[in-house]
Amino acid sequence: MADNSSSVEIVEGCRLPVLRKNQEHEDEWPLAEILSVKEVSLRKLYYVHYIDFNKRLDEWVTGDRLDMKKLQFPKKEAKTPTKNGLPGSRPSSPEREVRKSLDLNVQPATAPSRGKTLPTPKRKVEAVPLATQVSPATPVPSLPSSAEATQASVFPAVRETNTFKSREDHEQLASLTTNGTARRLVPSQPGRKRKANCGGPDEMIKVLQYNNPQSASVFLPPPEDSQDSSDGIPTAPRMTGSLVSDRSHDDIVTRMKNIECIELGRHRLKPWYFSPYPQELTTLPILYLCEFCLKYLKSLKCLQRHLTKCNLRHPPGNEIYRKGTISFFEIDGRKNKTYSQNLCLLAKCFLDHKTLYYDTDPFLFYVMTEYDSKGFHIVGYFSKEKESTEDYNVACILTLPPYQRRGYGKLLIEFSYELSKVEGKTGTPEKPLSDLGLLSYRSYWSQTILEILMDLKPDNGERPQITINEISEITSVKKEDVISTLQYLNLINYYKGQYILTLSEDIVDGHERAMQKRHLRIDPKCLHFTPKDWSKRGKW
Repeated sequence: MADNSSSVEIVEGCRLPVLRKNQEHEDEWPLAEILSVKEVSLRKLYYVHYIDFNKRLDEWVTGDRLDMKKLQFPKKEAKTPTKNGLPGSRPSSPEREVRKSLDLNVQPATAPSRGKTLPTPKRKVEAVPLATQVSPATPVPSLPSSAEATQASVFPAVRETNTFKSREDHEQLASLTTNGTARRLVPSQPGRKRKANCGGPDEMIKVLQYNNPQSASVFLPPPEDSQDSSDGIPTAPRMTGSLVSDRSHDDIVTRMKNIECIELGRHRLKPWYFSPYPQELTTLPILYLCEFCLKYLKSLKCLQRHLTKCNLRHPPGNEIYRKGTISFFEIDGRKNKTYSQNLCLLAKCFLDHKTLYYDTDPFLFYVMTEYDSKGFHIVGYFSKEKESTEDYNVACILTLPPYQRRGYGKLLIEFSYELSKVEGKTGTPEKPLSDLGLLSYRSYWSQTILEILMDLKPDNGERPQITINEISEITSVKKEDVISTLQYLNLINYYKGQYILTLSEDIVDGHERAMQKRHLRIDPKCLHFTPKDWSKRGKW
């Protein structure tokens, strides 16, 4: 196939099958897109993105791995598309149609006189992202159907790029009203069975266990407004926080990994995504980081010289938790700006949706470390806004690859909720979650809620009762996440006018096996944390 690649010129944007090994180390030929072409030592290399695969699998390949027989060239866009037979007109799009409807809704009653230039709402609409025109009022979340259960409250950020945009455009068209509020229009679906809506204040759920008649009634309160819709698709892109929508993210440069390898302490890490390290460092075979202050250096000799001058043996900030070899440090993004920025640059190598690197002032960083005789080695971290209007208790969360699949991710999540308990709040992570983040949070929510339900004891011979509010208060998990987890576990049924949670033997056995494997837990007695009221401070 290398001969074919030399006879046909492959350009950026081409699609064709590319040979790769799957998890079972078997050959497969998924469709891939060519993002870049370069020549090294008279040999052409192609940077490919496998369609419908996560971007962390993107890689440089040689021509002999390309199937030239099924080469698809990029389609050229017409320079002057026609509309209604008139040349030069731009084709209509959902976004333009929404802008037209917005322009009609916000036009003043009287048109301005000619010769005067007055600012109009139309100019504002063109300058601001479209979905931000909708007022903060959002649809009231309800329990999603079983088909939508896997996307309730949180949704994967993988394999959703194309469908996400089209669905969002459709929901923008359906959610705009003349009074500026947002209302979701749900079309009726004939032939579909009625699903539990669990939105009324007097509706209840009973818990049943097969072959173990322990049960409880769970009352669902009226859900509050949430920024995210019940099916997991945000009604508007985030305009605050570390995951704020950034159009530059679509640039071809940011779609390609730019760091080959990172040496951090005794580990060498292979980055998954683009990170905006200085351009001159991206050509190095290995980027060296000080594992204590996270400063980046271009050579091993520079690192050794730096270590003779670096006095840090732990992250800067206050140690607020220690049990055994595990410690947590709280770091203020304003007081320790350089460390926080270096941490964000490292995290971006493994977080695709993170777009904030330098403005660290509004954030707190909680770094988890493992201690040995040489110092406190970074394992992972999470960040949170000092003031969050959406009850977010996590902005970004990451376990470094050498420590993944060892329970540290769930420990980070548990610690974030322990902080929320001390603050007396309920919390939820920022959306969208990555695919690995989604799995970790779903697993944590499921185990935490099942732990409470299985510990319920009968009261005076009757089935115990617990409300969603009580579950939320005990765990500090937001009510919408509690409801979506119950739906994801497929526990909710409607029986004789009541909502019933059915705990099967498989669910109970699976939960008990999972809890036996979960050795790392947060001990609240070892937490020394005093929350601050950041709203009363003039400056962070």
